[in-house]
This record gives sequence, structure tokens and C-alpha cells, in this order.
Amino acid sequence: MEDEEVLGEALIEALEGEYYAVDLAPDGETAAELVDVNEYDLVVLDWTIPPPTGIDLLRKWRREGRETPVLMLTGRSAIDDRVDGLNTGADDFLTKPFSLLEFLARVRSLLRRRGKVLHSTLEAGDLVMDRARRTVAVAGSPVELSPKEFALLEYFLNHRDQVISRTQLSEHVWNDSFDSLGNVIDVTVHRLRKKIDGGRSEKLLHTLKGVGYVLKGRRAENA
Repeated sequence: MEDEEVLGEALIEALEGEYYAVDLAPDGETAAELVDVNEYDLVVLDWTIPPPTGIDLLRKWRREGRETPVLMLTGRSAIDDRVDGLNTGADDFLTKPFSLLEFLARVRSLLRRRGKVLHSTLEAGDLVMDRARRTVAVAGSPVELSPKEFALLEYFLNHRDQVISRTQLSEHVWNDSFDSLGNVIDVTVHRLRKKIDGGRSEKLLHTLKGVGYVLKGRRAENA
């Protein structure tokens, strides 16, 4: 959540390039509303966003018992300011200006600490995803996926054998501005299914009509 429009857009582009779903809040009020209605894996928070400020929001969230990791962005380089922020509950700091590579490294580090990124390789049946190399193979043959298809498959693999609703996909794979009433999710799932299941009689990705989707840990006939 960032007060400088150009930097905010750059951070979104960098995060989406790593297949994260991202929401942007231009001010503290919007940030507070988003955090109230969404379960985020990480909050990137600028110290000086329009009121309530980042440090005020952080103080409020920690007082309420919210444990979401917070990466604080600040132009303040004084040690006292950093100590104040850490004592308030920030998990990490980046002082502006900073490189996008360092920013992404801090994001990955905080997500690992929370346990959201546990394995570099994810598998289901004969499908193997290598997160580090951003590759997917089925029965040993490489499969080319778009960034959104990759993110979708990664979410399914992280919730293997669980029924996933379209609402969950819209919130975790797309973003807050996404129109979940359209058919983008269905189209993307259809494209992904063609690539990982093809003409096989036994499928990994199954549709439960009126409920959602499930990626099974082993191939099976459609129910």
C-alpha cells in the first residue's frame, strides 16, 4: 500500500511478474477497509500514506491481534524511526530508494517466515511444478503456461484435493478489482485443464458444478 503512484505501480508490476495477486490502496482509509475484508499473506505498507498513516494502521492492527506480516516502506533512515516501527510491529523495513530486486527478496523472505512458501517443488500425479525455475512438466514433458495459468495451477497445487470456489480464485489468483461475474476464471481453468490433462481419460483438474474446482493428488476419471 503506497502513497507514491509511480512507485506503487512499479511494485504492483514487480509482484504480478512473480505471480502474486495484488491490491493497491492509495490511502490509509482504503488500506484499512481492504485489510478488514481480505486475508492477506503480506502487507506492504508505506509509513506516510494519507491518514491514517502507515504507522497508525500498523499500531491499530497489532493492537487488534492481526498477525499478517508487514513490510514497511519509509523515507526515514533514522535509527529511532526504525526502532519505533519495529516496536510497533513491523516485520521488516525498506528505506527508499530501494531496488526492486531487494524488494522482491524481502517479500519472499517474509512469506517463507510465515510458512506460505514451504516447497520449491509441487506435485500432483505425474505433474511437477518447479517454483524456482518457473517450469511445469507433465509425465516428464514440459508444459508452457501463461503467468496467470501458472499462478492458478500453483494455487490449486497448494490446496490439492480441496474444493476451491470461484470466489477463492478471484480473491487469491486475481485481485480486488477483478470482476468475478465474468467468465475469465472459467476460460483460464479450461485452458489450464487442456494443457495438464489434454485428451487423457484420467484427469487431475475436475469441475464440481455449482461448487468449484478440485485438483486431485492423482489422476482419476471424472465423477
